Amino acid sequence: MFSIGEFARHGRVSVRMLRHYDAIGLIRPACVDEATGYRLYEASQLDELNRVIALKDLGFTLQQVQVILEEKVSAAELRGMLRLRRAEIQASIEAETTRLARVEARLLTIEDEARVPADGVVVKRLAPVRVAELTGVAAGYEPEAITPVIQPLYHDVWCRLASADIPAAGPAVAYYEDEAQGGIVVHAAVPVAAASADGVTIVDLPEVDSAAAIIHHGSMDDVLATGQALARWIDASGYRSAGYAREVTLHWCPDPEQWVTELQQPIDTTGE
Repeated sequence: MFSIGEFARHGRVSVRMLRHYDAIGLIRPACVDEATGYRLYEASQLDELNRVIALKDLGFTLQQVQVILEEKVSAAELRGMLRLRRAEIQASIEAETTRLARVEARLLTIEDEARVPADGVVVKRLAPVRVAELTGVAAGYEPEAITPVIQPLYHDVWCRLASADIPAAGPAVAYYEDEAQGGIVVHAAVPVAAASADGVTIVDLPEVDSAAAIIHHGSMDDVLATGQALARWIDASGYRSAGYAREVTLHWCPDPEQWVTELQQPIDTTGE
């Protein structure tokens, strides 16, 4: 089971949103710890969350979403709703197009919600690594918030390393942490051997004893399904996730559909 913070990260929504959904009876936690009052969620509830987000982004009110969920709307029916919505907003502004892409990503995950990979996930140790990095703050953890922040950061990192004649010592690593004001600190990092470099920060990322890793093919804007498949595997294997996943770029080219990225989710294997 996941804490509310872990479930929010895997669902790529805010903790505040989950608390609101609980308060209005839309998505209740699987259980509440009687001693601490902490909300706990099951991996299977990601399916319900995906439906809520997709319906909300299709323009339904939360009250309407609740009625639709009670009627057990299928993925096929949601796909039909999406087609209608697509026809309405084709001439809309760029922000609406981005919003539609977000619905599509959620819907693809719903259609694939039964998939829990039996293979393709490995548990491994992550060695310590020295990186040169730049950081920024994104409003949230959803792809549409991360992408416009991390892309210019990486552009600047590579330019500054090239100017300093410092070669990369490994594939790029993106990692994340919570920001004090509720945002997400985005780290765009490149492994290096240098002890210092002008214009970038040198950081030693610590060793991680155990991480569950899975390969994602394609744009990171479409990472939701892969990330949630990994979350389901972690839960089914009796592990607990520990913080945000690292994203290691194994292959990059101008065409995002050809990208290959390894998601490395630190896990607690003790079962506590």
